[in-house]
Amino acid sequence: MTVTAVEAPERPAHRDPNVLRWLGAYTASMVGDSIYFMALAWAAARTGSASGTGLVLAAGSIPRALLMLGGGVLADRLGPRRVVIGSDAARAVLVLGLAAILVLTAPTVGVLVAVALLFGAVDALFLPAVGALPPRISPPGQLARIQGLRGLAARGASIVGAPLGGVAVATGGPVLAFATAGALFALSLPLLLGLRIRALPEAVKHSGTVAGDHEERTATEKKPTVTEEKPTARQDLVDGLRYIRRHPLLGPLMIVIGLSELGFVGPLNLGLVLLSEQRGWGAAGMGWIVAGFAAGAAGAALLIAVRGRVPRAGLVMCLTVLVGATGIAAVAQIPSVPLAAATAALVGLFIGLAGALCGALVQTVADPAYLGRVTSVSTLFTYALIPLSYPATGAAIALWGTGPVYAVSAAVCAAGGAVGLTFTALRRAELPR
Repeated sequence: MTVTAVEAPERPAHRDPNVLRWLGAYTASMVGDSIYFMALAWAAARTGSASGTGLVLAAGSIPRALLMLGGGVLADRLGPRRVVIGSDAARAVLVLGLAAILVLTAPTVGVLVAVALLFGAVDALFLPAVGALPPRISPPGQLARIQGLRGLAARGASIVGAPLGGVAVATGGPVLAFATAGALFALSLPLLLGLRIRALPEAVKHSGTVAGDHEERTATEKKPTVTEEKPTARQDLVDGLRYIRRHPLLGPLMIVIGLSELGFVGPLNLGLVLLSEQRGWGAAGMGWIVAGFAAGAAGAALLIAVRGRVPRAGLVMCLTVLVGATGIAAVAQIPSVPLAAATAALVGLFIGLAGALCGALVQTVADPAYLGRVTSVSTLFTYALIPLSYPATGAAIALWGTGPVYAVSAAVCAAGGAVGLTFTALRRAELPR
């Protein structure tokens, strides 16, 4: 008589100590990010130079744009856990060092630009690696839940980080704010060191390498018996880009991400400031609209975290992008703050749901050996390339007004969802059960 082994059910992500350690570290880092950027803006403003302030705030996006893809290569070569730990440690040292410098001397544009450049360079390593970690710490069936939890952490960090940074600046100036941010980066380190990393399967060996090193190898994995030349970082990068281009789902997903982010981020950030000024809503009105969007996005993240899976994930993702794009165009036509905030909440709900599903699909369909490089490409749009479009967005609003620019942005965002629907593989894509 044979006994059939029954696999134990997967532990839900929100009850998995390993996932919760990752989530705690990620939340601490995101709150630290919010405080850091607020402190940097205040320190730059204290220099008394408006142009210098703009230079300081823009400096960090340059190394992100230049180095983000390289950060993905490094995450795949060394393992995302090591890269995340190293980059968070570097951020802690850098920001705490700046706090110490400002105790001794007043901030200068040169010092702040140097710190912003270094921080941006480290961010280019951190962002791909932290995005590549979930498949290494949880089974595939829980990745959608992890994306929901990550979304909740990001929204919570924005809600907590900005007021906390303001209190720190008001109490002790940029010095205390930078010290607080550095302490939060340091706080994430013991949590990251406690992560248990899942071993990569033997099948993920590509181009003569296995992503990660000893920390992600099984004890029984055989070492190479032949001396073969290890690919260069450039070869790994080209290999990763070729892998994305040839993949039936990842290529279309990158198109959806690029177009939807291009049409969404500009109106939400720079466009909303200019719209509030033109309508006379002021900073308070803009704050309500941003809060509406954050509430909608948090609702989407909570939905994914609780449900864990949405049927027909690829189709739902494309359709929610289309609905969210319609809301983007509507925001610029609404005359009152309450209606604009309510519309922004709907935009946040649909775009947030699309983003969570997209992230879960990327992480479930990508070969783990390529996940750092895949994440670096998707992250490149949001954190590096899209911010560089802000000057064009501002110039377009100055020439044609907010209504036409919001309409064009909505059309670009909708194009992402529409293009995604043309790919049969993406329309039929499902998340693991």
